[in-house]
Amino acid sequence: MSTLVFLEHHEGELQKGSLGVLSKAATLGGDVAAVVAGAGVGELARDAGKFGAAKVYVADDASFESPLPQPRVDLLAKIVRDGGYDTVLFANSVLAADVAAGLAARLDAGLNWDLVDITPDFVGKRPALQDSVLVDVGWRGTPRLALFRSGSFDPQESGGDAEVEEVGADFEDFSTQAKMVEQAHAESEGPSIEDADVIVAGGRGLGAPENFSLAEELARALGGAVGATRAVVDAGWYPYSAQIGQTGKTVSPKLYVALGISGAIQHKVGMQSSSVIVAINKDANAPIFEFSDLGVVGDVHEIVPKLTELVKQRKA
Repeated sequence: MSTLVFLEHHEGELQKGSLGVLSKAATLGGDVAAVVAGAGVGELARDAGKFGAAKVYVADDASFESPLPQPRVDLLAKIVRDGGYDTVLFANSVLAADVAAGLAARLDAGLNWDLVDITPDFVGKRPALQDSVLVDVGWRGTPRLALFRSGSFDPQESGGDAEVEEVGADFEDFSTQAKMVEQAHAESEGPSIEDADVIVAGGRGLGAPENFSLAEELARALGGAVGATRAVVDAGWYPYSAQIGQTGKTVSPKLYVALGISGAIQHKVGMQSSSVIVAINKDANAPIFEFSDLGVVGDVHEIVPKLTELVKQRKA
């Protein structure tokens, strides 16, 4: 039994979601390896060893600088075939989803997606019926490919050093046809919502897009990130990258502060695994109060500025 984990990195750091999946893979037994691709990524191999990888394949190649899926599909297909890996695991992201789908097609392999857990005997757990139940899913053959929902696992350092093997990819002709001509980066002062320990999320109850400054200022004071509901994203109030919920991102911060959010099931499924949920809403009957740890009934425009000021005073 051998497992390969695809590791993503950004600005010189391995992503939390990938390390969480690697930590989970280490608990399944068997040989666990990881692969990281990019320019100048050799140093990241040591970090992978700390989270359970016995071996790390390093593809230090400028061909992987752009976040394009096909070159990575070529690389993974070669490693899986040469190494005889029977399981390949991914932490969900736009890039990972593309790579996983392409690899499944290349290897004629089964892919289960949106998983939140997997057992040592390789039974996947997938939420269904608006996350009200978990269903068991499996694979008919190998290699097994699995894509895990964001926030499913926390990285757990287990120590140890990984054997590092440099590897190159034999690119298919069609894999080199696409070129990235420009990449836009969202400006952000804080952590991404997937990695943040604190998230302050805003909903339609904020009243107008300019009122998201309330969420931004509170998030800045708490050292957290800003999230949003689908309704405000669809209305153009906030970018899609901040959307939390069934059609957005799934998060599991230590503290989740909901401002003017009703708590519809579509939003709940994206944040219900938060350790502590605090809701501020003027509607005492809002569904979000049913699953919040602390609820405040009141006007966010009056409460949040005072809360932000209090946080600043305490930190000072």
